[in-house]
Amino acid sequence: MTAPEIAGAEASGAAAAAPEHLEGRGAWFKKLPVVHQLRQSVGLQRGMLIAGLVLTAGFVLVAVLSPVLAPFGWSQLRDLDGAFGAQQPPSAEHWFGTTVGGYDVLSRVVWGARTALLVVVVAVASSIVVGVLLGLVSGYFGGWLDRMLVVVADAIYAFPSLLLAILLAIVISGGQSSMWGGIFAAALSITVVFVPQYFRVVRAEVVRVKQEAFVDSARVLGTGHWRIMTRHVLRNSTRTLPLIITLNASEAILTLAGLGFLGFGIEPTAAAEWGYDLQRAVADVTSGIWWTALFPGLAIVMAAMGMTLMGESLNDLSDPRLRSRARSRKVAGAVAATSVEADTSVAPVDTAEPKQKGDDA
Repeated sequence: MTAPEIAGAEASGAAAAAPEHLEGRGAWFKKLPVVHQLRQSVGLQRGMLIAGLVLTAGFVLVAVLSPVLAPFGWSQLRDLDGAFGAQQPPSAEHWFGTTVGGYDVLSRVVWGARTALLVVVVAVASSIVVGVLLGLVSGYFGGWLDRMLVVVADAIYAFPSLLLAILLAIVISGGQSSMWGGIFAAALSITVVFVPQYFRVVRAEVVRVKQEAFVDSARVLGTGHWRIMTRHVLRNSTRTLPLIITLNASEAILTLAGLGFLGFGIEPTAAAEWGYDLQRAVADVTSGIWWTALFPGLAIVMAAMGMTLMGESLNDLSDPRLRSRARSRKVAGAVAATSVEADTSVAPVDTAEPKQKGDDA
């Protein structure tokens, strides 16, 4: 083989191996939870998931970058040019106008995203830790402890969630108006509402998983209860938690806004909170001052809608029946587009059997 032929063979071999190498490097990325569901989704499910991801990512970015994006502080009333003024319409100095208290609406909306994100993270993380631990212990051991925890969880779950959050916010806050005190008071009041949901889901999965053969094999081998609970049972009992987390995150934003709207949230001098700003803007709407209520309300709707769309899409994709039905429609459409119609211009072939001699007679 000549030198040019050898070089051409090496180039073709490298070109053929390149896609496999790139595919191997990107395989871990395709297996990520949200990316995997995004590649599985089709049609309306994909549109809902993409819209939810975009809105949620925008909410998180605004919350993280709030010190950079906000033109003023959340409780700032004046700058070098003087006081902002109350109920000023949107202008070049204040893009979203000012509130009845003289605060910049844009700054309050941006800083409110950080407050909402902190409350969501603390509430959901605390709910997961407490709810999963109680559900694991209750479902694995059973007995009188299981019955008692189920009764308590059902009682809390049957109680109106917003009313329970109001009562707990009053008890936990103790009249304090500091930023972190208000955030933890709101987050812990929401946590008590969310714990029964994680408890019931994890308990049901643990009751099912602990009857499997691999759990019995671990018991026969002398494995301790704690190792069986954490290594074998817990790993197979948390598959639906990501779906509940997204839905609970949107509910936490709405609950926080409800607490602030009713006057049980965070004080305006301690931190920015959308529900409080919306409550203060109710009287402005009747006077034709629309900007003080529009932007905080729009922020609540967009943040909650983004997490709800993402959670509903992931919930649909977790159902094999909905996923297979959507994929079958996609495959059927692809097959119909590539089908070939029969050519009727060719004369039909006579397939009649030849007559026998006896038939002519």
